[in-house]
Amino acid sequence: MKAMLEVRRLLKPWLEEVSAGDVLLVGCSGGADSLALAYALFHEARNLALSVIPIVIDHGLQENSDLVAQTVRERLSKIGYPKVEVIRATVDITDGLEASARRARFAIFADALERHNAKLLFLGHTQDDQAETVLLGLARGSGTKSLAGMAQRNGQFIRPMLTVSRSQSVQACQEAELEVWDDPHNHDPSYLRVRARRHVLPILEAELGPGIAAALARSAKILREDSEALDGWADMVFAELSTSDSAILPIATVAALPAAVRARVLRLAIYHAGAPSGSISADHLAPVEAMVTAWRGQGESSLPGGVKVVRKSQKLVISKDAPS
Repeated sequence: MKAMLEVRRLLKPWLEEVSAGDVLLVGCSGGADSLALAYALFHEARNLALSVIPIVIDHGLQENSDLVAQTVRERLSKIGYPKVEVIRATVDITDGLEASARRARFAIFADALERHNAKLLFLGHTQDDQAETVLLGLARGSGTKSLAGMAQRNGQFIRPMLTVSRSQSVQACQEAELEVWDDPHNHDPSYLRVRARRHVLPILEAELGPGIAAALARSAKILREDSEALDGWADMVFAELSTSDSAILPIATVAALPAAVRARVLRLAIYHAGAPSGSISADHLAPVEAMVTAWRGQGESSLPGGVKVVRKSQKLVISKDAPS
């Protein structure tokens, strides 16, 4: 049970944060990664008098998805779980199937955390998932936040298996004699992530040597640490400059910041003024940055959410009613 013991070992530090009687949740699709996690969590939590509820989400995106969800429920019950929640998602496809399904899934998870007053929710993302995330970020020309991949902890969401390979999670399920569901979407080449998994990463492994997935995951960890440090610096700067309904940033102060910190401060100011979360791209930010570093008398810049940015009297005014 070497692989399963490793999954159980990785859970222990997170379980030290909670107390007997607390409720925990675990997302489970029935695939090897999440099923190995659910099995390990059941046995570790039982020793600590913790209550764990698996959450199985039926996205309704494949034929007989309801039957698959019920099968996963049965397999979790066979592990020993007395209660398993199966929830049907409503996926509003607005920005691609994967992103839309993920948004619906996390909305359900957030609701489940609140309904059960749960302390943590565990997710079975692995080292391979992290490597694919970084690789796709590189292909898109993303910044450090995207290249940093998935956080091991994001609030109440915990990903304890980011150092476990997909082959190890499969081995863990074999050791525990768990029957795994193989999602057909994981073999559909219309998805970028599938092509990265089945074609790009194997070529990199063959041409550059083994360990590419682990190396990409390590890079993500380093980039996340760097990104968090820069975010913290930007937060402190912005806190000193912001007001309740707008951001008025002295040009000299902002211009003196390193470019990575300045970009973060500008994003914070734009979101503070009312731009929808996640709506500001590098293309949106470029003309605002130019008002600071390449001033030639540019006019007002209009951004998502009705936010306006204008340079006036050696200040950058960012609000929904910036003066012209």
